This record gives sequence, C-alpha cells and structure tokens, in this order.
Amino acid sequence: MPMAIHAAEAPDRVATIMARSGESVTYGELNENSLRLAQLLAAAGLGEGDVIALFMENNIRYHEIYWAAVRSGMYLCAVNRYLTAEEAAYIINDSGAKALISSKALGEVAARTVPDIGNCDIRLAVDGPVEGFDSYEDAVAHHDPDPLPAEPLGDFMNYSSGTTGRPKGIRRPLTGNTFDVPSALDGLVGGLYGVGPDTVYLSPAPLYHSAPLGFTAATHSLGGTIVIMDRFDPVEALELIEKYQITHSQWVPTMFVRMLKLDPAEREGHDFSSHRVAIHAAAPCPVEIKRQMIDWWGPIINEYYGGTELNGFTALNSEQWLAHPGSVGLPLIGAIHICDEEGNELPTGEPGVIYFERDEMPFTYHNDPEKTDDAKHPDHPLWTKLGDIGYVDDDGFLFLTDRESFMIISGGVNIYPQEIEDTLVMHPKVADVAVVGVPNPDMGEEVKAVVQLAAGVEATSSVADEIQAYALEHLANYKVPRSIDFEAELPRLETGKLYKRLLRDRYWGNKDSRIV
Repeated sequence: MPMAIHAAEAPDRVATIMARSGESVTYGELNENSLRLAQLLAAAGLGEGDVIALFMENNIRYHEIYWAAVRSGMYLCAVNRYLTAEEAAYIINDSGAKALISSKALGEVAARTVPDIGNCDIRLAVDGPVEGFDSYEDAVAHHDPDPLPAEPLGDFMNYSSGTTGRPKGIRRPLTGNTFDVPSALDGLVGGLYGVGPDTVYLSPAPLYHSAPLGFTAATHSLGGTIVIMDRFDPVEALELIEKYQITHSQWVPTMFVRMLKLDPAEREGHDFSSHRVAIHAAAPCPVEIKRQMIDWWGPIINEYYGGTELNGFTALNSEQWLAHPGSVGLPLIGAIHICDEEGNELPTGEPGVIYFERDEMPFTYHNDPEKTDDAKHPDHPLWTKLGDIGYVDDDGFLFLTDRESFMIISGGVNIYPQEIEDTLVMHPKVADVAVVGVPNPDMGEEVKAVVQLAAGVEATSSVADEIQAYALEHLANYKVPRSIDFEAELPRLETGKLYKRLLRDRYWGNKDSRIV
C-alpha cells in the first residue's frame, strides 16, 4: 500500500521522527509536502526518467523529497553527504541531474558545487539561505498539494562509495508501474520482517546509503513510523530502543562491535521488550560478534545479502544462522552460481566469484557500459556479479569470504582478508581493523593489518606483538599479519563500509599493478 493511501486513511499518524530533537512529521504532512514538490518539478518541465540529486544530512525533509521524485516517475540520486564539492559535483553531473536539493547544514560545500554543475538549473536549499540556491520552503509554498495527472513509479539511483575506483551510478530500469503499486522492496520488507502500521523502525545510518533509504521508504509504504538518528552513537542507539519502543531496527556489523565493546554499565538496564526484529547487512559479520548479539538480544537478528543492483538477494533468520554460522542466507531473488576466474562453475563448498542469475538484466552502471559488461558472466549475460567471493554449502546457504578486488595473493596462495579481520577484531585491545596486501619482492604480496586501538590503549611494539600472537593462536601461519600499523581511526563510512582502497594505495603508491 503506497504512502499516499496511509496519508488518506490515517493523516495524523506519525511517519517520521528525528531521534535526537524529537521533530516529527505526520503522514498527512509528508504526503502534502511531497505533492507540492512534485508540482514544482513538473512545472519546471521535469518528468518520467529525469534525475533529482539530493545532497543532504539526515533531515526531516529527506523523505518528502524522495517521495516527490518517486511519485513523479523520476530517479532520486542521494549523494553522500561527506563528499567534497568536487566529488559531489562529479556525481551530480554524471547522473544527469536536472535539480539539486541541499541544506543550510551542507551549504558551504553545496555552494562550491554551483560553478561546476551548469546543467543543473533548479537548486533549492532547506533550512536557510545557501549561495546559489533558492529557498526550498518558499519555492514549494507556491504550489498546491494536488496529485499529478499521472504518477508513474520512480526509483532511487545511488552511486557506489568508490571503494574500488570512481563511484558508479547504479540505474535499475523503471517497472512501468504506477505509484499506487507496491514495489518489490515493499514486498520483501513486509513479507520477511513483518513491517506494518504498528512498526516503529530505528534507522541509525545515513540516508544517502541505499539500504537505509530503501528500507525506511518501504516502512512508509507499509504504514510504519521511522525514527532517524542524526548519526550513530552506540549508547544513544540503545537508549532510543527503549525511549521510542522500537520494534524494528537496521544495523551494520561495525555498529554491533561498538555496542558490544561498551562498558557493561552502558549496555545493561535497557528495556528491549518492544524490539522484535534487528536487521543487518552491508558487510560480513564476524561469527563471534553475531553469536554475542544473539545471546544479548535474543533470536531476533536477521541478515540479508544483496546490492543496490538487486541482481540477487539472500536472507536468513537467527535460527537458520545458528545452524549455518557465518552464512548470509538462502537465495530469495536470483539463482546462485559460484565460478572461477574463467567463469567455470565450481563444486559445492569451493569459494569463487558469486554470480546471480535473473530472467532479465536488472541494472546498468550509468554512463559506463564497460563496467556493466564486466559485471556479466563471460558466457551467460544474465548472470551478474557484485565482485564478492563466496561459496555455497550442501544445504544451499551462501557464505561470503571477501571482495574479489581485496583478495591477497602471496606466493600463489589466495588469502581472504575478511577472515583475518573477523579474528583480530575480537581482541580486546582492537576497536577496528583492516587487512590489506602490501608489496613483497619474493612473495608478490604479504599480509598487513592496520589497527585502530580501543580507547586508552597506547600504540606500542609490544601491543603489535600481542596482536600477532593472538592471530597465530587462531589462524594458520600464512594468514598471520607480517606487520601491524596503527591508525587513530580507519577511513570507514557511517554505513560500515571501509575505504580499503585508500589504505592499500598508501603501500602500493597508488599503482594499478599488483606486480612488484
């Protein structure tokens, strides 16, 4: 059921709450505000298939802008709010956006994009003046909250974070449905997780990321209330579950790690009785971390694996995971094929490149046919990959081992950093860790760990020795880091994704070749 029907049937139901301030908007207000913006865009000549760029922090107006685009048959391109003006301008231009909406909070950076986005004539800013932008509030106030004559269903078009190169736009074909038809994601969120009008959904991540935006929008479609954190804080997140009687929530593994490493006094004493479903994805979760979360919160932890491309989707609940520890689930969208580098299918249990088979090509990389073709299997064009390595067990459950581009090849042996990271993060003195391959003249590459230490721990050679000894206890010798560097903070997005390429480039001199 689309958001607009909930607005008609229960206009005073709260649709969105900003967690820290308590600012809220009802379904009636959300629907009306989105209609005014849709009318403004239509009056400016924008229509089905056009792109609107949204460069904004987590803000109470985020979803009204999303819904204005989606009910107009347009693509919403949510731009990473932490980008520089140059990086943001690249995405705005590459996406072909005809409108840009930003905010006073990001005004300084947004204003610096203006000279470089000459084809984006409509520029609006919420919450106050921004140089080169018109007032969003004044502009939409001139338009009536009437539905457009036709409301084709749009979509969002997000850009990858650029962890392995220049960000690429992921563009899914429009379905041809109208706005009153539920999307495939609405069906998944409602069917898998029981989201409905009684749902109170906590979203602790930035909305520019596809999963938080997609799942919160689906919650609106299903009539629930979303609670948006300005930014993730582990103590605040636990307090909010009790304060707002959260029923559903969505996390990434680094958030689990940070909550588990809190002082026991900060973790205990919260009322979690309302909390029915905790969803996580975005990166593989260390087995022991997830086991500890299930012990703490109970069997409410649900995991899924899939990309914005929606070429495939797997999922499993706590009971299934406990029977298959480390798995990311069974396929719900797409048939899985595990292949070697030449595209040959591999036997059950053997790791290789993960391909999903669909009946039609579900996405393209915008303005990059070469990358689109590279995602396809060499012999089966409807088998596509996201660049992950994994295997399937005898029961059909998928396990991830690592990213294809992050695999370390040392003396001809394949080493998967994720396994080493999952081990080292369990050390009590380690807050975060990244494992990369660095040049070795004899072996080609060797394993290096880059560690962010827990608060109060001093970076010394004895601590490095301690971490290496711990690794040797739990890992085969060839997987143990040959050296450890310390960083005050790893370059990790709030989405949990690590800019590992930036770390790796320091040791390779930003060379494309892996050959020393």
